[in-house]
Amino acid sequence: MTETESTTLKQTALHALHVGAGARMVPFAGYDMPVQFAGVKEEHLWTRSAAGLFDVSHMGPCVLSLKASPLTGDAAHAAIAAKIEQLVPSDIASLKPGQARLTVLLTPEGGIYDDLIITRPQADTDQGKLYVVVNGAVKEQDFALFSDSFGETVDLQRLDSSHVLIALQGPEAEAVLSTHYPSASELKFMRSELTLDAAHIQAVSRCGYTGEDGFELLLPQAEGVALCEKLLSDPRVKPIGLGARDSLRLEAGLCLYGQDMDTTRTPVEADLAWVIQKSRRARADFPGAATILAALEAGPAQKRVGIQPLERAPARPGTVIEAEGTEIGVITSGGFGPSVDRPIAMGYVRADLAKPGTPIQLMIRGKARPAEVCALPFVDANYKR
Repeated sequence: MTETESTTLKQTALHALHVGAGARMVPFAGYDMPVQFAGVKEEHLWTRSAAGLFDVSHMGPCVLSLKASPLTGDAAHAAIAAKIEQLVPSDIASLKPGQARLTVLLTPEGGIYDDLIITRPQADTDQGKLYVVVNGAVKEQDFALFSDSFGETVDLQRLDSSHVLIALQGPEAEAVLSTHYPSASELKFMRSELTLDAAHIQAVSRCGYTGEDGFELLLPQAEGVALCEKLLSDPRVKPIGLGARDSLRLEAGLCLYGQDMDTTRTPVEADLAWVIQKSRRARADFPGAATILAALEAGPAQKRVGIQPLERAPARPGTVIEAEGTEIGVITSGGFGPSVDRPIAMGYVRADLAKPGTPIQLMIRGKARPAEVCALPFVDANYKR
């Protein structure tokens, strides 16, 4: 990275903490971010066995609020849910207070602009609001889409410049965080405690991107930095970089936007049809509904699957997948899985060849290497249901 490139990159509020901990920094989504501290494999395995602390402040947390609305309670929630349901195929109206839901922003053709998590606040005074977190690489696009779609009826409050967003992941995460937030231990997977008062906005959510139990926390910058310093003083916690974040989510079979899903893929192809609840399928009132519902009925032409290389050579994104000499798809994510001690990958194959156990070949450095389609995830999830 040149000096000019370094000066144009944004820095999260935790940047000095990363540098002080010896992080190797790289450009990512417009930010100077830590790719590793002690090493990808060590950080990966530590997260699977103890607790890893991730800086995800480059992402796009925001609050959507109804403007000048006399509605309160469930009616207010129904109104704001109706707004966001214009853009996503999930049932947001049915969310209970404190419940979060993963969904996707859809193009008019049924492709995927982004994946995001939408949370309904618990407090009666916060109904008519939604806490939303979008991906960092496309947050400007997403925020513009919100503004263009909702016009003057919904207020968009961005929190990516005023707050720190961190993730504490791993089997020791609950024990560690409960010291600072005792009520965190009472949360179940995809449940949150939100404070959306204008004077103090924060979130403690039981979710993450590793397949492990864990939490994501949104805090004002000064509070967030102070909490990270406290967490890192705990011997059960180590800082984790982007490298291990990627290998952890790959083992967990989780998509990375821009690789495993994009505007050319529908949720059905991406094996994300589960984000479309029955009520939304029945109403068929989301972007690209005709295309998506037809794919649900007839099946997609291609499908995202797990892929197990049968040799030690890893398959990187862009690797062509063949079957009996014919190209049938492409690897979208691939690398080494430290927890399973072997190369692993995800990609798209022809739907008729998506059954686990199907033999395939991966074209690695000009040579066909043996592999097979396998079920996802590679490592079982440890979420607290």
